[in-house]
Amino acid sequence: MKKDFFAGIDIGSQGVRVVLVDEEGNMAGSREEAFVLDDRSREEQSPVEWWEACLRCLRSTIGQVSASIDLRQIKAIAVTSTSGTVIPLDHQNEPLYPAIMYSDPRSASEAAWCKEMALQFHPGGYTGFNASSGLSKMVWFVHTFPKRAARLGRWIHAADYITGRLCGRWDVTDLTNALKSGFDVKDAFWPAYLYERLPLQRSWLPEVVPSGTPLGRLLPSLAVELGLSDEVQIVAGMTDGCASQIASGAVNLGDWNTTIGTTMVIKGVTEQELKDPQDRLYSHRHPEGFWMPGGASNTGADWVTREFKDDLSVLNSEARQLIPTGWMVWPLLREGERFPIIAPDARGFEPPGLSPVERFAAGMEGVAYLERYAYELIERLSGEKVKAVYTAGGASNSDTWLTIRSCVLNRPVFKMRQVTGAVGAAILAASRTRFGSVIEAGRAMTQRDKEVYPEKKLAGAYDIHYREFIKILQEKGYIREEYYA
Repeated sequence: MKKDFFAGIDIGSQGVRVVLVDEEGNMAGSREEAFVLDDRSREEQSPVEWWEACLRCLRSTIGQVSASIDLRQIKAIAVTSTSGTVIPLDHQNEPLYPAIMYSDPRSASEAAWCKEMALQFHPGGYTGFNASSGLSKMVWFVHTFPKRAARLGRWIHAADYITGRLCGRWDVTDLTNALKSGFDVKDAFWPAYLYERLPLQRSWLPEVVPSGTPLGRLLPSLAVELGLSDEVQIVAGMTDGCASQIASGAVNLGDWNTTIGTTMVIKGVTEQELKDPQDRLYSHRHPEGFWMPGGASNTGADWVTREFKDDLSVLNSEARQLIPTGWMVWPLLREGERFPIIAPDARGFEPPGLSPVERFAAGMEGVAYLERYAYELIERLSGEKVKAVYTAGGASNSDTWLTIRSCVLNRPVFKMRQVTGAVGAAILAASRTRFGSVIEAGRAMTQRDKEVYPEKKLAGAYDIHYREFIKILQEKGYIREEYYA
């Protein structure tokens, strides 16, 4: 029996990645290409160059499999990209200006205005606008380039541009990309303050659909060029963080994903929208109508990269013999924390005199303590239980760290095999073209690489040390609310 295949495209700030996976999640082919970046790339990039790189990667990936599979079995494509990156198009759907990147800080003052208007005129919707939000960049562009704004046909997001080039649909985006552009994802409408109080026009704002919704077929000219069927479906995409969550397997109610890379990002699935008075967490809309809350910490694994150049396998082995250490270490490299606590004045700490391996072991514990506090906060705010923790990022490659985290959390931790935004996009592509939902697709197409369960004695010791860690954060004034055990 022939298998169906699905392509995922990830347009990142550094480059493009294309993957092709089968209906069971097995990787059939992939290709990456780095962008040629300059000093302005943090603020602006060329969407046309994105598309050219994307085409090259698609051709290469298809070329890898053309001799081994029937290309007619490639059924659908989806695209993921950075949240908050937006592109102004004219009435012929050509860019009026380069893509304004999520990392562009120039719209800070506009962001404050957007936040003020949202709080005043639509406080029940998303109000956490900052310089990385799409909405603030739209307003900045209109203020900065009024003559170009007079020629505006519509605003689109980064993923929408590639989707448009694939199928010719320029009038639609998905719920995850629309959130930080001001769309009310709960009641599904563009609030009036966007075009009555801010200098936008309603006609500039696209239709919004759930991620995974089929939008149309691959353009016939592209199908011929790529050697694919013109029946290939192009589906609505998703932001890169949400796509990585899908690839991790955290797609069902109570599932959560922790990705520890440079920072620690936690995302999950709840039945009800999670409301955080301190805006540490915000909620995307799940393709099946649930909610996908998430938050990002300044604490992650960057300290490992910066401070430990020795053989990490040796360090991990030696650290395993030391745990639980009992030393209180918070390996926060820069001043300030944003999740799960808001403490602009926070600084990392450690006791003096520790050896490198002692610092390494205790640093892993400190990150795990913060992860546990995040999950306790999530359960308190949502009223729902965290049932399972899936994991990704560089930290998941350490068996010692996985053991520490499982015992601190007192929950099993599942490391997944393929966890990238591009794989998440491929799963999304299959979610409504091969399967009945993203939950069904995630169940079929994600594969566990490792399962780590709490060790009773170690978990008991960590419960005591965790409370000591929280007490230090309280004494330093970093946690200003009552601690709920």
